[in-house]
Amino acid sequence: QMPNFPDAFESERLIIRAPKIEDGLDVWNSIKQSMESLRLWMPWATPELKLHETEESLRQSIADFITRKDLRLHLYLKETGEFIGSSGLHRIDWRVPKFEIGYWLDTKFEGRGYMTEAVERISQFAFKELGARRVEIHCDEENHKSRLVAERVNFELEGILKQNSVALDGNSLRNTCIYAKIE
Repeated sequence: QMPNFPDAFESERLIIRAPKIEDGLDVWNSIKQSMESLRLWMPWATPELKLHETEESLRQSIADFITRKDLRLHLYLKETGEFIGSSGLHRIDWRVPKFEIGYWLDTKFEGRGYMTEAVERISQFAFKELGARRVEIHCDEENHKSRLVAERVNFELEGILKQNSVALDGNSLRNTCIYAKIE
């Protein structure tokens, strides 16, 4: 049985909450601003991404949050109310229960520890509020920024899956790092 839990919580500097349809323009602008960096690692980050596609994605995310199929979370600065990125708990298996944390940050907010703070707090939320037994982070072996976040919040590198995925350019195979924290 899935636990009841809030759709918003906070860390020291962040408001972390479920998506809302009115987030569309902020999310779309943030993706456009960060496209150069995002398109290296995120298959959905394409220069052709339209606002209405972002809004459609938000609608699906809201529905998935309500049904507890996927828990996308938006990150806002407490101080200014600015949207800075997105994270969430994905590939949920409520039987274990286990979750995978995914994340991306608007490039203009990089280097300030926001994503490390968000991932730490979302991990706490998963373990304390959702009863998680296992939380994972999957990332490309070459995505050093993502790997640093996992390591800073004390996730253990359990293994590297060799030639596990096709590179976004479709021309080579990539390795995937599997980090995890258990309780």
